[in-house]
Amino acid sequence: MRPPTTSVAAEATRVVGAARTMRVRSASAPPPGRPVNEDLVFRFGPLVGVLDGASVPEGFDTGCVHGTAWYVRHLAARLGLAEAIRPTATLMSNLAAAILAVRADHGGECDLDHPGTPSSTVCLLRDGGDHLDHLVLCDSPLVLDVDGTVDAVTDDRLDSAMADLRATVVAVPAGSADPVDRIRRAVGVQRERMNRTHGYWVAAADPDAAFHAVTGTLPLHGAGAVRRAALLSDGASALVEQFGLLDWAGLLDVATVEGPGALIDRVRAAERDHPDRLRRHKRADDASVVFCEFDVGTP
Repeated sequence: MRPPTTSVAAEATRVVGAARTMRVRSASAPPPGRPVNEDLVFRFGPLVGVLDGASVPEGFDTGCVHGTAWYVRHLAARLGLAEAIRPTATLMSNLAAAILAVRADHGGECDLDHPGTPSSTVCLLRDGGDHLDHLVLCDSPLVLDVDGTVDAVTDDRLDSAMADLRATVVAVPAGSADPVDRIRRAVGVQRERMNRTHGYWVAAADPDAAFHAVTGTLPLHGAGAVRRAALLSDGASALVEQFGLLDWAGLLDVATVEGPGALIDRVRAAERDHPDRLRRHKRADDASVVFCEFDVGTP
């Protein structure tokens, strides 16, 4: 099994399906000054993906001795193995199998029922030769150019949960809690919403989360064919969703002409120049992009 791509930038590779060729370029990097990247980009044959591990605020327990970076590496490897064993299974089914396998990888050392157990978003794309399967779980969007129309496949349940969380924090009377206590309350509320029907879903220790992902299938030739695609961690999609410096079509155009690394460079400039537009507590975030292009024409 080929190891996941973890370098800051990966050169273009070609994956040949039954009818089309998928060209893949990728980039992934932690923020300046932070050595550990909790994102991960990978390619296993026709399957490409982005994982964005959930950072744990300082001072919070997870019940796990391994950590977030360990979790995303193992989840990527298990996804690759599931794809190799069951290449025709649905992406949801293979993701569920991967989550279950990583649960076993913990080896009984960890409390996997802990609300802070390591978790990750998932964005997957699989070239089926004449069609393209996709899966989005939590806030790592997939941007698609379908016959020249660009749109994003998103899972906005975390955003909804975060809006409720912010309302909960704002409701705490001023002066009744110090900033650290407010953060603790906020994190506690978010953890209570994870992998719950009225909360949000993310890959963690419960394989059932896979069956709550946003999925779909699109053609790779003829009417409605996919021409380009970008899989993004929220650190990269921030160019559109937080900073408003590009729209989705503009993001794809930059990736096409300048490459995925250029998108991350623009994220770093935006984090530096527009701190007022950040929606979360982080001043900077891991950022990852997998960019795919497909041959135009009929098989």
